Amino acid sequence: MRTQTKSRQPKPTRPQMKGYGLPKSKKGLLSWKWAEDRLKKSKQYWIATTRPDGRPHVMVVWALWMDGVLYFSTGKESRKAKNLAANPNCTMCNENAAEAVILEGAVETERNVECIREFVKLYEKKYKFPLGEMGENMIALKDPVFYLKPKVAFGFWEKKFAPTATRWLFE
Repeated sequence: MRTQTKSRQPKPTRPQMKGYGLPKSKKGLLSWKWAEDRLKKSKQYWIATTRPDGRPHVMVVWALWMDGVLYFSTGKESRKAKNLAANPNCTMCNENAAEAVILEGAVETERNVECIREFVKLYEKKYKFPLGEMGENMIALKDPVFYLKPKVAFGFWEKKFAPTATRWLFE
């Protein structure tokens, strides 16, 4: 799909969380592979967007982690789509808070029909759910397919929280 994103290897660092007892060293930081494995396996993802009046909006979506970005779709009239049209910045998280991966960045709208066809095919396979008219509307560019290219990501593993708390920075 987005071949230019495949080489995006983020820089692992410690999150700035004063008072949480995080070590100063980089020993124990989670690998980016750890994060990608959780992003690929997650079924539900949380998305937080901002309404035009500044209030937050959080919703659950189905998505696919592919080629270094998180792809998802929503109806063009949904609150999420309207929020993202006004402000593309958002936060998305996997479903498992005990092994949390949190992505922050700005979404872009996919306009490459071949990429959208691939998204629809892989989405239907992952979720065992035929998209039918929804998929046709995505391919026809009637409903948006978005992708989140992270600027920063966080990984928190509850069982070993302090030594593994990780922040990844993308160039």
